[in-house]
Amino acid sequence: MIGAAVTVLVDRPLGSEHPEHPDLIYPVNYGYIPGIMAPDGEDQDAYILGVDRPLKRFSGRVIAVIHRLDDVEDKWVVAPAGKHYTLEEIASAVRFQEQYFHTEIRMENE
Repeated sequence: MIGAAVTVLVDRPLGSEHPEHPDLIYPVNYGYIPGIMAPDGEDQDAYILGVDRPLKRFSGRVIAVIHRLDDVEDKWVVAPAGKHYTLEEIASAVRFQEQYFHTEIRMENE
């Protein structure tokens, strides 16, 4: 899946509150990729990096997978074509939510 072109439907745009934890504000756009089933039985979740405004839909490339070692879900990281991030930059961008899980980030060159 890393390197794949996908379209994310954003249900938690940048600046929005988490639906169950209103003190958690999304610093990135977050949504799901319809038609790609995740292990939790729902559409695959994805963080969007490289866009600094709230979105409803975004097409880009999967640049990383965040594997949750203590959960059934993986989260995909999607960015505009040609945008590159280090492992540290990705970890920092998603820490707001992933800090509650034990994770490892997998990237194309790993």
